[in-house]
Amino acid sequence: MQKPNSYDEVKAGGEFIPVELGGHYCVIKQVTETKSSNGKDMIVVLFDFCSPDAQKDYFMESFKNDIRPDKKWPFNGTKYIMVNDYQDQTKVSRNFKSFCNCVEQSNPGFTIQWGDDWGKQFTGKQIGAVYGEVENEYNGERKLRREVRWFCSISRVSSAAVPEAKLIPVSAPAFTPVVDAESEELPF
Repeated sequence: MQKPNSYDEVKAGGEFIPVELGGHYCVIKQVTETKSSNGKDMIVVLFDFCSPDAQKDYFMESFKNDIRPDKKWPFNGTKYIMVNDYQDQTKVSRNFKSFCNCVEQSNPGFTIQWGDDWGKQFTGKQIGAVYGEVENEYNGERKLRREVRWFCSISRVSSAAVPEAKLIPVSAPAFTPVVDAESEELPF
């Protein structure tokens, strides 16, 4: 057999290194304006870890090593943010405002400009991201996945604590009231 193409570049199974929990220094790769599945305004933020982060270029390496024909930026390097508050669509969402503030605080002299091609101004800007574990259910199994929980300013990355795991609430067992035989009539 001849050595297959890209044999030396492909990582073997078992070599996967997960995203470290806690704060990360990031650079924004792209921000796009879009609509959610139910038609609400949202933005999609693609980012990667940058210097001085211990996992610099983590998502770019993953993207480059993706051999699927329709490869996409890694899920853990993507954050979907609703523009308006979920409960009151006339107000801006807290997550959107926090994202904007964190970018401005992390990039001295940068002020967000509103208008056409709004998302382009964020490319190359720095921001901090805090990772924690989030429980998800898939095919009846619950698993913890590491994902960005929120953004922060670059100055807060080094002191960012690992957030508590966000678990799926355990549903309470159905409660069957006990009938007091002396005060109630029994159904039989």
